[in-house]
Amino acid sequence: MERNVGGLDRIGRTVLAVTLLVVGYRNRDRTLGSLAFIAGSDLLATAVIRRCPVNAVLGIDTDDGER
Repeated sequence: MERNVGGLDRIGRTVLAVTLLVVGYRNRDRTLGSLAFIAGSDLLATAVIRRCPVNAVLGIDTDDGER
C-alpha cells in the first residue's frame, strides 16, 4: 500500500487524535464520548500507518516521499 499521509497532516492527525481520545475517555459514559474515542482511535491509526482510505478515494497525497 502506498503512503498518503505525511508532514503537517500527520502531526495534525496525531494532535487531534490525542485530544479526541482524552475527551472520549473523560466522557466514556456518554454516546458522544464513545464516538469521540472511536474517531480519535481512527485518526491515530491513520497517522501511525501513514495511510488514509479517505485520502486515497479523494486522490489526496500529503506524503513527502521520504522513506
